[in-house]
Amino acid sequence: MVQKYIVEKPWGRFEQFTKQEPVTVKIITINPNESLSLQYHHKRAEFWKILSGKGELTLGDSIIQANEGDEYFIEKEQKHRIKANSLQVRILEISFGDFDENDIVRLEDKYNRER
Repeated sequence: MVQKYIVEKPWGRFEQFTKQEPVTVKIITINPNESLSLQYHHKRAEFWKILSGKGELTLGDSIIQANEGDEYFIEKEQKHRIKANSLQVRILEISFGDFDENDIVRLEDKYNRER
């Protein structure tokens, strides 16, 4: 699980999300009015930070309005998806565990990709 902490410095601060852990880090860009598939993963958990834009986030059985700066932790096997509104959404994703793009179980997919 993410043990985020903030360290204040004379010049400002830093936020640390991981320390000496094997992780995969990505920036995901979702085009306006598009969405990721409704999905979950068996082998990894994910931390998402919304870098820019707004969208509708499905997290488990909840639907949340995700805004720039919001942060979410997605547990292994927790269903999730984000839909961009009229503007592009950019997400920092930190994956914890065995990262494999084939470890995506799609529950719904508007692009007709394999489940």
